[in-house]
Amino acid sequence: MPQSLSQTVDIETPELVVLSYTVAGLGSRVYAALIDFAICVAGFVAVVFAMVFLMARGSSEAGPPDVSAAWAMAILVLAQFAILWGYYVLFEGLSDGQTPGKRAVGLRVVADGGYSVGFAASAVRNLMRIVDMQPLFSYLVGIAGVAFSKSGKRLGDVVAGTIVVREALIRQPARPARAAAAATDAPLSTSLTDDEFRMLERWAERMHGLEPARRHQLTAQVAARLRPAIADSHEKTESAALIRLFDAEKLARDRGLAARDARGASRERYAIVASGSPRWISFAARLADAQRRGLRALGEQGVREFVAEYRALSVDLARLRTAAHGQSSDDLFYLGRLVAGAHNLLYKDRRGDIRGALHFLAVDVPAEIRRSVVPIGLAAFLLFGPAAIAYTAVVRDPSVAAVFIPTAMHDRAEAGVKRARDGDGYIEDPQVLRPVMASSIIANNVQVTFAAFGFGITAGLGTALLLLLNGVSLGGVFGLYASKGILSLLVAFVAPHGVLELTAICIAGGGGFLLAAALLLPGPRSRRRALAENGRRAIRLIAGSTFLLIIAGAIEGLVSPIPWWPLSLKLVVSALTAVFLFVFLRSGAGKRAAAPLEAARGELLGLAPTTPRGP
Repeated sequence: MPQSLSQTVDIETPELVVLSYTVAGLGSRVYAALIDFAICVAGFVAVVFAMVFLMARGSSEAGPPDVSAAWAMAILVLAQFAILWGYYVLFEGLSDGQTPGKRAVGLRVVADGGYSVGFAASAVRNLMRIVDMQPLFSYLVGIAGVAFSKSGKRLGDVVAGTIVVREALIRQPARPARAAAAATDAPLSTSLTDDEFRMLERWAERMHGLEPARRHQLTAQVAARLRPAIADSHEKTESAALIRLFDAEKLARDRGLAARDARGASRERYAIVASGSPRWISFAARLADAQRRGLRALGEQGVREFVAEYRALSVDLARLRTAAHGQSSDDLFYLGRLVAGAHNLLYKDRRGDIRGALHFLAVDVPAEIRRSVVPIGLAAFLLFGPAAIAYTAVVRDPSVAAVFIPTAMHDRAEAGVKRARDGDGYIEDPQVLRPVMASSIIANNVQVTFAAFGFGITAGLGTALLLLLNGVSLGGVFGLYASKGILSLLVAFVAPHGVLELTAICIAGGGGFLLAAALLLPGPRSRRRALAENGRRAIRLIAGSTFLLIIAGAIEGLVSPIPWWPLSLKLVVSALTAVFLFVFLRSGAGKRAAAPLEAARGELLGLAPTTPRGP
């Protein structure tokens, strides 16, 4: 039976039926996280061994490193990044909110409205790990959120509008053999109230696992409480009399008889269970098959039957909740899990195919970037404003550069004077390692934008600080090279990829400021609702930023280091990236964005959207 101390959250479905989800506890979530962590570590170890093998194979003394080994190493660098950031997103998006760890423990991530979690919500909640894992990788922020939130939410869940629920089903109790044998002389009424029957049921479940002395003591206490009901029993011991009473009471309830103290609607409770149990068990098998193979595998007629059965079970659940008068029971919990599982399946986001992904990238993302011009503009101001100030300060007094520019960058600038004179380019260009450089740059830059987004939860202070520091560093380095008369050397390196990279950083900063706006300026919305809504907007910005950074990183690793390309040719590449950026940002203009998930289900169910009732 569900524990009365368990946290629950109620959600009202379009059928006006309230589903009660059991919130996953801290212990079960930590256990699931440890399983997932072990899988990720195993993946990391496999990648490291593969990299060591390829490096040993590619660094032969007989000649230069093998090009194929360099490309393989580049792929492995991206694989490490994918394990760190993509493991949870992919599993939760593809497996309906379950990673292997969550599945093993019986947990699932669902949206606040009871819908299945999609890629967007999963991405938001998992990118916020960059904050939840603080300090360092201790996850103290995330653990505190789960422990103190009424609905067990860490920051990632608050921003994504998700909740982690416990989904372990309680099987329908089998009819006891003793009661089945006595079916012919079953009582016509019950002798116990619901409270008395629950006490007797707990005794029957625990008696065989207790020490003899404790079992005898507990049996005596229960027998004393139920003395009127066993007074006429012919059994030789109190234990046998209680067992016979339990069998009779269980059989009476299985046949639909009401408890002795039942009044009004509560008298229907056991009748609902008795008449509905066969249908519920049959539907459980159909639901398991649909969850495994998908609704399409049922065929058109099968889907219609599934929907009809779902509606019938929703009615049963509503009647059973009314009859239960707020009291928990195995039957109510079991039926609630069935309806919740079918609800999640019917309202599952099915836009995760290739066509939906392309529409998201080509229409939804540019539309959101255009819509979010104000927070993106603020991010640009905090990046380029300090950059201009730092540039001016260093050009006027080069000694200032020592205050905020690393020593390694000073050494590179000193070596740059000779490199510019010799025409060697900004950095050494071992061509065979360009793929590795490109993949490393992509991974690093994308993580920086994740941080710019995630630290927006600090009311924007973390995002602003990150942008300011990067702006000062950027302007200072440009000023240092200008003070030495070799600015063209740096421009030739930055120009091909700089337009896309700097724009992507501003877009990601805009995503962080959307979270800050939800906290500081929620308007008529609650802050929790504002965070969830702005989080869905921000993930579109992060998707666009990541897309641009992948292209920029490839250019920075493969094209920017080429020393023999003249500055004019690299400026042409920069102009082409600017044209591409303009076309991308204007793509989909005038087209309608994807319809809300709730509306997409209207054709199937013809119902209003789900209404969350809050924790």
